[in-house]
Amino acid sequence: MRKDITVIIAAHKEYRMPEDPMYMPVHVGAALSDRDFGYAKDNTGENISSKNPSFCELTGLFWAWKNVQSDYIGLVHYRRYFSLKKKGKDPFENILTYDEIKPMLYHTALFVPQKRNYYIETLYSHYAHTHYAEQLDLTEAIIQELYPDYMDAYQKAVSRSWGYMFNMMIMRWDLFDEYCTWLFDILFELEKRYNGDDLDAFQKRFYGRISEIIFNVWLEKKKEDGRIRREQIRELPFIYMEPVDLVKKAVSFLKAKFIHKKYERSF
Repeated sequence: MRKDITVIIAAHKEYRMPEDPMYMPVHVGAALSDRDFGYAKDNTGENISSKNPSFCELTGLFWAWKNVQSDYIGLVHYRRYFSLKKKGKDPFENILTYDEIKPMLYHTALFVPQKRNYYIETLYSHYAHTHYAEQLDLTEAIIQELYPDYMDAYQKAVSRSWGYMFNMMIMRWDLFDEYCTWLFDILFELEKRYNGDDLDAFQKRFYGRISEIIFNVWLEKKKEDGRIRREQIRELPFIYMEPVDLVKKAVSFLKAKFIHKKYERSF
């Protein structure tokens, strides 16, 4: 039976999960693990599960695209969820529920996390300082070849100091299908052209990071075309399920900006 909404939770380990029926925990990278957490696995059906070390949660996104039938499809992370309001001290009490989102469906085409603002960086410069600019430059060249009508949107998006990040979204199915077709066309071509064998495990996860940026390109183009009207987009707050070391995040951000020290881990 087709559901009206399914939000997959990308997880690579066993973790407490929300009980709300709209959520579907998915073991990402299951092809590379012999563990069974009792979640759906991203190595069933048509899948790219083995690419998880570099594609991160995108292996779950691809799996949902090819194997889940729902009017709306979403992606969140086992440590990061959408949330409308704080309802209790337990963070799991604050996760967005089906009852909360249901009244917003059908007049909202796309739910995104609140904008992340880098203030003193553009999306391009932040990526160049924290990772490797040639990855984004090659992505731009691929977009120019495969989707040249997206180039104005690309320049607008990467020149901003803010973006919708984290690979979190909930989309109407037709838009989700369009986005995934576009996204994986680009990323699979990037995979053919870029040799990241010399990167460490942290930096090898760049496909997931590239997708965070170019999601903003895709959305900008859809708004320009009138495919998605601004009033059909709903920004939602998000919450972390574990404490975030804001001091270390800020120090790493400033070191990347001013002394060009690449990120070595996530905080």
